[in-house]
Amino acid sequence: MVRPKKHLGQHFLHDENIAGKILAAVPAEPRLVLEIGPGTGVLSKYLLEDSSYDAYYLEVDRESAEYLRRKYPAITARLIQADFLDYPLANFPGPGRSDEPMTILGNFPYNISSQILFKALEHRNRVKVVVGMFQKEVAERLAEGPGSRTYGILSVILQAFYDIEYLMTVSPGVFNPPPNVKSAVIRLTRNSRQSLDCDEAFFVKVVKTAFNQRRKTLHNALKPLTLLINDEASLPFLTTRAEQLSVDDFVLLTREIQQRQTT
Repeated sequence: MVRPKKHLGQHFLHDENIAGKILAAVPAEPRLVLEIGPGTGVLSKYLLEDSSYDAYYLEVDRESAEYLRRKYPAITARLIQADFLDYPLANFPGPGRSDEPMTILGNFPYNISSQILFKALEHRNRVKVVVGMFQKEVAERLAEGPGSRTYGILSVILQAFYDIEYLMTVSPGVFNPPPNVKSAVIRLTRNSRQSLDCDEAFFVKVVKTAFNQRRKTLHNALKPLTLLINDEASLPFLTTRAEQLSVDDFVLLTREIQQRQTT
C-alpha cells in the first residue's frame, strides 16, 4: 500500500516507540479525543484499539484520508476530512455534545502548530488537554517560564490558561521524511484560571508590545501604548524586561495601563 506524500509541512512519524510514549502522555480523561493530521495512522491505530477513548480523526489531505480508510477500515466512520483551522469545533463531534470536554492530539504540521494552539485557546472551556509534536525550539518557548531567553509571547498567552510540560525531545530520524530540525512533545493541561483579571484583548496587546522590543526595559518598550508611568515604586518591574514577568505580573501591568489611560 502506497503511503501518502508529505503534505502541508508535515513529517510522518513512523517510530512505534515514540508513538507509544505520546499515547502514554494522553490522560484517561477527557475520553473525547480529536487527533489532528493522523497522516499514516501511527498514533491512530493505538486509539482505535483502545476503547477507553472516544476518538475522532481529522485529516485535511485527501490522499492521507484515503490511505487511512484502506489500511484501517474501522476509522472510516470517525474520520473527518477537513482543515482544523476552519473546522467548527464548537459543534464537534455532533449535536448535544458541544460542551463535552476534550483532548487534542497530534503530530502537528510545524507551519500551523501555533495556530492550532490559539484555536485550542479560543475553546479552552472545552479543550482540557493538548498533547502534540512541535518543532523543538517552539516547544521550548512554550514551556519555559520567566527569566528564560526563550520565554516569550506564546509562553505568556498560553500559560495564562494552560500548564505546559516539555515531555521529550525527538530526533529527525523517527520521521519520514526527516525534518531539518529536532522535534519535541509537549502537553498542555487546562489550569484553574477561569478568566483574566483584566481585559483579555488588551492583555494580549500588552504582552506582544512588551516582547516586540524585549531588550528594552518595559518602561521604554511599552511607550507605543502611551504608558507614562514614572512611579517605579508602584510598579517596580517597569525597570526590568518582558522576559522577567510572570503571567500575573502581566495581568497587573495590563490593569494599571488601562486605569491610567482612562484617568
